[in-house]
Amino acid sequence: MPRKPNFDRNDLIERARDLFWQRGWSGTSLKDLEAVLQMKPGSFYAAFGSKDALFELAMQKYVADGSARLQELASKDGPLEALKRWPALAVENETSPAKACMLSKTLLELHAHNHPLAEQANLHLLKMEEQFADLFRQAQMAGDIDKSHDPQVLARRYQSDLLGLRVSAERDGINAQAIAKEIADGLSRL
Repeated sequence: MPRKPNFDRNDLIERARDLFWQRGWSGTSLKDLEAVLQMKPGSFYAAFGSKDALFELAMQKYVADGSARLQELASKDGPLEALKRWPALAVENETSPAKACMLSKTLLELHAHNHPLAEQANLHLLKMEEQFADLFRQAQMAGDIDKSHDPQVLARRYQSDLLGLRVSAERDGINAQAIAKEIADGLSRL
């Protein structure tokens, strides 16, 4: 009978997510993962199969956590208020390993190499865009945003603004919170 692993898989994926988010795919070696996860190579491969498989799990965790957080905010404050608050929340978390979006970092790093993880990152970004579009639709139904706007176009621009904001937040001398406020204020004019 196989032994039951004596580790918390979700915790390991979370720790791997943070390492990948900070260093990127190529900047994270198997030795780095083994050290952070406190696993020997055999245990690592038995648990995750490969670095790519763990990276995909880490991206899924990143997306699931962000999506749940945004949905919780929308349930509590309403769709438009959630969209207004989201930019500031995206750059204020001091405990996150990086300000820039893990998905955009992955896409930029791996797209030129035609790595399958780049396509996975793109698919995750498209799902996030659709979540934003749903919130814009809900805000329109509530009468908070004029119905003349295409929610898909609003979502695409909003996501683009967020990605730029998060890259700007990585730079020295940039007031990311001021930019986040500008994005939020722009939503009030829709």
